[in-house]
Amino acid sequence: MTTLVAVRKGNQIAMAADTQSTFGDTRLGHLHDARPEKLFQSHGSVFGICGSAAHDLVLQAALAKSRTLDFSSRPLIFDSFRKLHPKLKEDFFLKTEEEEDDPYESSQMTVLIANPHGIFGVFSMREVYEYRQFWAIGSGRDFAIGAMRAVYERPDMSAADIARIGVETGCEFDVGSSLPLTLHVVDMTTIEN
Repeated sequence: MTTLVAVRKGNQIAMAADTQSTFGDTRLGHLHDARPEKLFQSHGSVFGICGSAAHDLVLQAALAKSRTLDFSSRPLIFDSFRKLHPKLKEDFFLKTEEEEDDPYESSQMTVLIANPHGIFGVFSMREVYEYRQFWAIGSGRDFAIGAMRAVYERPDMSAADIARIGVETGCEFDVGSSLPLTLHVVDMTTIEN
C-alpha cells in the first residue's frame, strides 16, 4: 500500500513517495516510523518498491552485495533482476509462488527506478517497462496517474511539481497512503557510467 511516482520533464526526473506503511488494518505513519522513507539510492539510481515491507531491506542488501549490476537500460535492468532473482531465493528466502499457471517464478515486488537514463518499472516476473513522461505504482497509483496527466502539459510545472501533485492526490484518496511525502530529483544531464 503506497503511492510512488516518477515524472520526467525537461532535463529532470522527480521521484516521490508517501510515508505510510500498512500492516493489515494497522497503519504506521511518519510520526511513529523511525524510517518512513520509501525511496533509496543505489547503483546511480533511485529505487522505490511496492509490496511487502520486507522488500525494502532485502533489495537494499541484495544490491549492496552485487556491485556489477547495471540499471541504465531496459535490457540491462532485466538482466540485473534476472541475476538478483536466485540471490533473493537463496540468501533471503523469497517465496516465489503466486498463481499456479504463471509462466515464471515471481520476485514478488514492483519496483520503480529513476536515473539519468530514464524511468523504469520492474514487475513481479521481471517484466521491465520504460516510461516517457510519468508513471506510478502502489495502491494510490490510479489517482496519481490521473492527477499527473491533468497537469503534465502545463509549462509552469516542473517534474518535482508534478510528482508532488501525484503523491498528494494519491494520499488524498487512497487509504493506504498518507503525507508527508519524500522527493528525489535526478538531473538527466549528468549521465553516470
